[in-house]
Amino acid sequence: AIRWYFTVNSAPWLPSRFYKEAVQEGQRKFLGTLWNTYAFYVLYAEIDQFDPTKYSLDYDKLSVMDKWILSRLNTLIKTADGYMADYKVTEAGKAMNDFIDELSNWYVRRCRDRYWAKGMEQDKINAYMTLYTTLVTVAKLAAPIIPFMTEDIYQNLVRTFDKSAPESIHLTDYPVADDALIDRDLEANMDHVRDIVVLGRAARNTAAIKNRQPIGRMMVKADYEIPEFYERIILDELNVKTLEMTDSADSFISYTFKPQLKTVGPKYGKLLGGIRNYLGSVDGTAAMQQLKDTGYLTFDVNGSEVSLGEEDLLIETAQTEGFVTEADGGVTVVLDKTLTPELIEEGFVRELVSKIQTMRKEAGFEVMDRITVYASGNDKIKEVMDKNSDSISRDVLADAIIYDETDGYVKDWKINGEVVTLAVKKS
Repeated sequence: AIRWYFTVNSAPWLPSRFYKEAVQEGQRKFLGTLWNTYAFYVLYAEIDQFDPTKYSLDYDKLSVMDKWILSRLNTLIKTADGYMADYKVTEAGKAMNDFIDELSNWYVRRCRDRYWAKGMEQDKINAYMTLYTTLVTVAKLAAPIIPFMTEDIYQNLVRTFDKSAPESIHLTDYPVADDALIDRDLEANMDHVRDIVVLGRAARNTAAIKNRQPIGRMMVKADYEIPEFYERIILDELNVKTLEMTDSADSFISYTFKPQLKTVGPKYGKLLGGIRNYLGSVDGTAAMQQLKDTGYLTFDVNGSEVSLGEEDLLIETAQTEGFVTEADGGVTVVLDKTLTPELIEEGFVRELVSKIQTMRKEAGFEVMDRITVYASGNDKIKEVMDKNSDSISRDVLADAIIYDETDGYVKDWKINGEVVTLAVKKS
């Protein structure tokens, strides 16, 4: 952790103040994330007795997510190798840090269900081989900086299955990028997706709607197209039913303008009253469009032309009732806050699954243990669980759901304002 801190904190020739909190931050963000991703792979690979030497990475059979992370991996190899060659170890470390965040918080999170599939179908093999390849390669990239953790990863992932492999990760060649696996368009599209998802989550937070509560529709204004496959990722990430691309989001935002006195006063002192009156009555949407198109708001006051830039204006925005809007970098996301009874019920189901999964973990159950679920004390929750018993049972590996009694590990919950007692027990 200390090696990593001194590597990525600042260039070696600059003074660096050492404090343990900064070391802990690097330990959490990079080392912890890398280790947790590695531990995730090991957990499921051991359950499936997966041996990577018995399979190969067939690029043509890979999913878009697999191709994306391999493209990002090979872009990282070129970036890190180039920085290392120029003795820019700090920049190389930061590039690895960014990649590990993408690997854990985007690729693995998006692909988690693939490792849970029964049997060893091709898609599951692809998921294992892609993550295996990525982890081993990242370990080799980071080995000069964090020699001990990467050695541990290498010994377990590589030497355990291939005794002919070099005895140590530090005796292997530094990775070389495969340009054939780098897809710039794919990386750009995924960047667009992630930008929209960030804005969508911000909009959810503004609306105080939990991510497990489905939303009916969202609108996106952007200067690029979103292919259908990527639309599905956005909808899944934000738990929204439909996405509409729009040329304008102005109908969901209203603007009001006032003069910035410290700049407008010296320019148009005698006209200030007329300027204030004009701005108070102007069509806010049209005025904002003019400001975006030309950089100025131009109008006439008592026969004199007035031209105001953004620095001359105090601009206030308001959300249209029933919608919430977030914008950044030329992208605008609008969420429709209207929740139908069907959406609310689905939200309850997702919350129940989450709570039961939490209880499984707290009770110390193994990942593949079958359970019985109990629920009591709330008729509304009972009705929701009864109507959606099949999907709940499938998601939490339940053989049965029993109402109005409890057994095993018991816990009280408040779910969307409804108090209920849940219990889980191994079947």
